Amino acid sequence: MQRIAVVGVPGGWSSELLADTVGEKTGFRLLVDPADMAVDLASGSVMCQGYDLAAMDAVMVKKVGPAYSADLMDRLEMLRLVARSGVPMFSDPERIMRMIDRLSCTVTLRLGDIPMPETVVTESVDHASQAVARFGRAVFKPLYTSKARGMVVIEHGDVARDEIMSFQNNGNPVMYIQRMVEHMGKDLGVAFLGGEYLATYARAGSEKSWNTTTRSGGMYQPYDPPREIVDLAQRAQDLFGLDFTCVDVVETPDGPKVFEVSAFGGFRGLLVANNLKVNELFVDHVLARLGK
Repeated sequence: MQRIAVVGVPGGWSSELLADTVGEKTGFRLLVDPADMAVDLASGSVMCQGYDLAAMDAVMVKKVGPAYSADLMDRLEMLRLVARSGVPMFSDPERIMRMIDRLSCTVTLRLGDIPMPETVVTESVDHASQAVARFGRAVFKPLYTSKARGMVVIEHGDVARDEIMSFQNNGNPVMYIQRMVEHMGKDLGVAFLGGEYLATYARAGSEKSWNTTTRSGGMYQPYDPPREIVDLAQRAQDLFGLDFTCVDVVETPDGPKVFEVSAFGGFRGLLVANNLKVNELFVDHVLARLGK
């Protein structure tokens, strides 16, 4: 019996589903809440629910918290200890750490020559104001976030500086500012498993929100992308080397651009739009890797 632990969010749909799938395929089910882990640096053990993760046959990381935050980096450091003990990790926590922070992910994409919307990062209100004036309309994004949580749109005008200061004072000392791009009312999730292209789904936005996330009324739809988009997403995900991920791509008048590469990747969009049970494919991928 292979003992594979799943790190995730107890009660979370995708975390529970992945743990169930591992249990069905191996006879062993353990869903690890990172908040319950205890690290003993002397022995190298990482304990949770009476199990030492450093003694597992493998660990699958679905999520390390219900929402992105700087706290997740500490949890990933604990998992890094597990990885260095020789336990196969899917995906490696060091690789995930490069993507939790939006700025770290963006710098990696920029150094990899991946086209992105124009972006300015600064702690200066003056520089932020100049960026908004140049862009006309900009999206301000927290460094640790997902599904558009905490993002605001600021337009050039008399109140822009006050809105910028309000955003910064609301827990965003470093401001991540992106030109708001023209698009066709949707963006794409281009999924990869084991570095190989899997499928693409679209998030079609509603008229009630500027963003396309399902939290704001967006809907998942099937989508057959042109080769150009798949190749671009492939180049982007290759920079990080995760076992399962989705690349957020938007089609603009200037060609496709990448918003980000997901640190964890979502199951629901692929299930709803493509009828793909990625939970099963992911576990099969892990079992095949362990078999080798």
